[in-house]
Amino acid sequence: MAWILLFFAGLLEVVWAYYMKESQGFTRLAPSIVTLVAMVASFVLLAASMKSLPLGTAYTIWTGIGAVGAFLVGIFVLGEPANPLRLMAAVLIVFGLVMMKLSS
Repeated sequence: MAWILLFFAGLLEVVWAYYMKESQGFTRLAPSIVTLVAMVASFVLLAASMKSLPLGTAYTIWTGIGAVGAFLVGIFVLGEPANPLRLMAAVLIVFGLVMMKLSS
């Protein structure tokens, strides 16, 4: 169950990162509210997953899901560049996440 909570915490990290960008520095109300709600929910789920997962594992997986997810949203939603070096960096992050999961 902890892994499921952690997965959704990571997805919510992607949500709040995207809406933080959309809030334009917290100058737009609706995206700002979504950002704050998603942040709180993400932290609550992360904290719940840490009841049974080690800190290093949980935090690494959470930030990794957020980083790769935000990277993909940047490319597919915001039109950010997807050059080979950036793609390789994302692949290395995913490889690290898999290794962290396998080591737990």
